[in-house]
Amino acid sequence: MGIVYVPYHHDERQPDSSIPVRSEAQIHPVTPALPEGDLVHRLTALFADVADEVEADVKRGSTPVVLSGDCLVSMGVLTGLQRAGIDPAVVWFDAHGDVHTVESSSSGYLGGMSLRFLLGANYDLFGEKLGFRPLPENRAVLVDARDLDPAEAEYLRASQVKRCPVDHVELPDGPLIVHVDADVIDAGEVPRLRFPVGNGPSKKAVLEALRAVKATGRVVAMDIACPWDPADELESTRAELVGELVG
Repeated sequence: MGIVYVPYHHDERQPDSSIPVRSEAQIHPVTPALPEGDLVHRLTALFADVADEVEADVKRGSTPVVLSGDCLVSMGVLTGLQRAGIDPAVVWFDAHGDVHTVESSSSGYLGGMSLRFLLGANYDLFGEKLGFRPLPENRAVLVDARDLDPAEAEYLRASQVKRCPVDHVELPDGPLIVHVDADVIDAGEVPRLRFPVGNGPSKKAVLEALRAVKATGRVVAMDIACPWDPADELESTRAELVGELVG
């Protein structure tokens, strides 16, 4: 296992203490000097570097684990796996749907579009530049997603994206990307989240679900998003959580 370390929330570099890593695995930091330009241009450059590291890790015979500050980095993960000759599905653990489009989002927050980008929405923004092939809807499983905006709920009702609770994850066939947003865990157990959501599953339940998915032997990459505010006093607690999610 190799850890691809991407300490960014969107294009903003986060302090290392924000996503603390205590692991014996080899760590590959992705901390480039991002180019001048708009947010999409800067993020595309970042995700291209992530894709390079993921591809290299796979070709070394490893299963990459990507740590980042948001869910958008998943585009770099998908791109890198496809470049390495893997055609994965995605299992997306998240308190939110992340299935907005540029047109449906009232806030314009790109992180809330992350899964939908993988499915081909607004492909001209990132997909064309990165060169990833969009996933068919029936190759995506959305786990938990207890906080949906009306436009997201409407999309999911009509789509082929499978939805399921943490205690009953239904997996697609073939190799799997497992994406975990830390906010899938009930907000009472994860302090200082950027977008906290209560009434969620416990950390124990999420970890049990992840162990069951990993036990299939079909996980080809993990993508763990830590969208929380920097807080040095929480470094030890967060290091423990990150370590448990990495497994």
